[in-house]
Amino acid sequence: MDTSAQVRDFLRTRRDRLRPEDVGIVGGQRRRVPGLRREEVAMLAGMSVEYYVKLERGNLRGVSEGVLGALARALRLSQEEHRHLMDLARSANSGTAASSFAPTRHVRPALQQMLDAMSAPAWVRNGRSDFVAANALGRALYSPLFTSSVQPPNTARFVFLDPRGRDYYPQWEVIGQQMVASLRAEAGRHPFDRPLTDLIGELSTRSDEFRRWWGAHEVFTHGAGSKRIHHPDVGDLELNYEPMELTADAGLTMIVYSAEPGSPTADALALLASLHADRPPLERVRDDSARPS
Repeated sequence: MDTSAQVRDFLRTRRDRLRPEDVGIVGGQRRRVPGLRREEVAMLAGMSVEYYVKLERGNLRGVSEGVLGALARALRLSQEEHRHLMDLARSANSGTAASSFAPTRHVRPALQQMLDAMSAPAWVRNGRSDFVAANALGRALYSPLFTSSVQPPNTARFVFLDPRGRDYYPQWEVIGQQMVASLRAEAGRHPFDRPLTDLIGELSTRSDEFRRWWGAHEVFTHGAGSKRIHHPDVGDLELNYEPMELTADAGLTMIVYSAEPGSPTADALALLASLHADRPPLERVRDDSARPS
């Protein structure tokens, strides 16, 4: 994935979304296009126009954290966007040395043992949104991913390429936009991850919504929150979730779901557990050599 192109398009879209009045610029000539001019961003960031133009052309090599911070303030970047800009700069300066990074699709036996000991639904994903591992209730909760025609199991593929994804996620547009923004952030961290590049290419080719949202260059990092799911076996679920980065397993995140005690969702989870108790375990996630559909 072209880091320079990512930098160029990210800075341009951040500049285009700002209005002069947003940053205290009043008056001036009538504008042909929305957003700030390059010279205005340069002024706000305390740098020359020539230097800013070089940055917006995608050249972040040798740029200091202080300059990136000034640029983030000038463009009113959020904390996630500032982090994304830092990731892009890091990638630009590391070159192809970062190509060795490959998020795993396997977990250590001790981690699987911990998952299996949990009564709440829990699963593990990598930055590409691959479904890496889960406990029994977690696999039951995400059982549509394993019966989907789009394989290997990946939540982004399910959301954008399986028509059932729109039923499974009642807030499909919100989930879809967050998924795209999460993959955009991952691409900034690891632009040389070939399976990630292949996934983005596949989704861009086969989904109009993904392609449109990808072009917006939004970034998103999953935090704790709530999610609505319509499960084909037990109906509507209102779940709280907590993501936890696994420090011993770089690139992996464990997500644990819970429901209010005594709520309809808690009863539905209990029913889901009983429905899947006598079923054979779902197929373990394929390894990285599996062929995507």
